[in-house]
Amino acid sequence: MTANKRVLAASAAIAVAAGFTPAAEAQTARGALNQVSGAESNFARDRNISVRQRPHEGYEALGLRLGTFMAYPKVSVTAEHNDNIYGVATNETDDLIWRVQPEISLNSGWSRHALQARARASINRYQDNGSEDTDDYTVGASGRLDVSRATQIAAGADWSRMTEPRTSSSTPQASTAPIQYDLASANVGLSHEFNRLRVSGRYDIREYDYEDGRTAAGTPIEQDDRDRKVHAVTARADYAVSPATALFVEVSRNWREYDLTPPAVALTRDSEGTQALVGANFELGALVRGEVGVGYITQEYDDPRFDELEGLGARAQVEWFPTQLTTVSLTGSRTVEDSGIPGSSGYLSTNVGAQVDHELMRNIILTGQASYGQDEYEGVDRDDDRLNLGVSGTYLLNRYAGLTVAYSYFDQSSGGADGGNDFKVNKLGATLTLQF
Repeated sequence: MTANKRVLAASAAIAVAAGFTPAAEAQTARGALNQVSGAESNFARDRNISVRQRPHEGYEALGLRLGTFMAYPKVSVTAEHNDNIYGVATNETDDLIWRVQPEISLNSGWSRHALQARARASINRYQDNGSEDTDDYTVGASGRLDVSRATQIAAGADWSRMTEPRTSSSTPQASTAPIQYDLASANVGLSHEFNRLRVSGRYDIREYDYEDGRTAAGTPIEQDDRDRKVHAVTARADYAVSPATALFVEVSRNWREYDLTPPAVALTRDSEGTQALVGANFELGALVRGEVGVGYITQEYDDPRFDELEGLGARAQVEWFPTQLTTVSLTGSRTVEDSGIPGSSGYLSTNVGAQVDHELMRNIILTGQASYGQDEYEGVDRDDDRLNLGVSGTYLLNRYAGLTVAYSYFDQSSGGADGGNDFKVNKLGATLTLQF
């Protein structure tokens, strides 16, 4: 999505409900790679536009012109009440959190090719629990080279200083401060279209560097054993059976390399994995569009004490447009993730979600969302179930300011002999967003 289409409604709601992650930027880069110039393409899926993407006349940011580029500065200020900031089962601690998020994006305005740079910070301050204060940052750039109408090269890179949520199963509860880590990522990909056939390839690398935690007594809680590099290579072929439907085959191979090996740590956590998916990418008139794929995933570990993780793999993202003013988004995935729990190599993570965005008026956007996730751990007797519900409303005052109010509910239950905490978290917040 180009910056001039990033309506304030979308950005403000995201600031409260979801936050910014490099994964979102990776999706943006992937979308740029899969773009095909020309409305006659068999792979164009642009007959409708979602509520979040739709321009709202009179409420869009003007931006600042810098030669052939446009700059879009923005800052959001959030006040959020959290009734269980440590994500514990009993003796919950509540607090009021103040969050300031300045950001800027710089977008090219060329007729061919594309280049974007971005920077964002999240300054989080707890009113009564200063040990939870954090400062997060992200900087990155992405671009697309249009070699021809049928051939494109896309690349991107990001660096982030991030904070692991207290609700994460991997974060040590004994740490007096949240665990922070650096994440560096880069990608490059190539796409070429032969009439009804499109082939693409992509390489991704991510590097994680965790900081140690500390107990109340000052004892370090080592996190270096989680530092790792993840390489992934993906090959894909799409065949258009019609201008509105394409069948695809996608195969990905990943290598996860941990910095520490025995005797520095007890177990070798290096692994190699494969995901193979088949599915369809489609657009049914102006009513439904999306992509659904199913297949097989496996992750094999170098240490023989870890069993292989394997099973059904899946990825789905579907948008339904019941009216021009309502967008229903459905998502689903099943992946293998690395575990931060001692004795566990990883887990199979299954996630499904639904979101409804409704444009009540041109400057009033209502959103409701629900998601469910289940994590099945290998090496320990533990299964986690997560339920997340949320509602928000955004009122656009003018093209320079907007206000969002949001509520979210998070419920985790953990079963098994090695199960974690069962807990609930309620958040209520309001965000004022200023942009130019």
